[in-house]
Amino acid sequence: MHPRTEPRGRLITLEGGEGAGKTTALKSIQTVLEAAGIRYLMTREPGGTPEAEAIRELLLGAEHLEPMTELLLMFASRREHVKKVIEPALATGLWVISDRYVDASYAYQGGGRGIDRRLIEQLDQAVVGACQADLTLLLDIDPKLGMERIRHRPRTDRIENERLAFFERVWQAYQQQARQHPERFRIIDASQARSRVRGEIETILKDFVTATQHKHQTDKKPGSPDGH
Repeated sequence: MHPRTEPRGRLITLEGGEGAGKTTALKSIQTVLEAAGIRYLMTREPGGTPEAEAIRELLLGAEHLEPMTELLLMFASRREHVKKVIEPALATGLWVISDRYVDASYAYQGGGRGIDRRLIEQLDQAVVGACQADLTLLLDIDPKLGMERIRHRPRTDRIENERLAFFERVWQAYQQQARQHPERFRIIDASQARSRVRGEIETILKDFVTATQHKHQTDKKPGSPDGH
């Protein structure tokens, strides 16, 4: 008999520009996972560990950072996040939901700041490696509408204060990521009413949970690598 092993958890990431409604989306994800009885961990980038949260404060609170400095700080924070939070959680069977992940660097530092995509790919491979998202929900919103939504916030950070042209480049880079990774990206129109956004997210998540559970049951059948 083979030793009983806990199935690996799944990594779900949430992406989108400013004002896309990620807070509402995260609640929708929680609702589906809780209904399915799935144990999960909520986290965010930059952040997730005390060290990474300290880097977050610098990234968002600094008056100015060189684009390359911003990129390297993001990946330094991400390394702590991956090694101390994400990988250990997935190994125990926990599902991890991350508010932003690697795609954000392709969008914000690549598209927004204009850093060569090849360098980001190298950092992605070296820092993140195989710990890639299993499902990415992209909240798609026109940058103008997104900026209008955040205009009335009492406080905005360094990145939220960027000009429209910056967020238009971010949007374009997210679209490029989605085209290059259609197997894991699901695009949701975030300009819709919240109830419709919620409904779309819940449908996508339910389908993903069902497919994952089916795969696990199939893997456990006699003759499969994890079967008895």
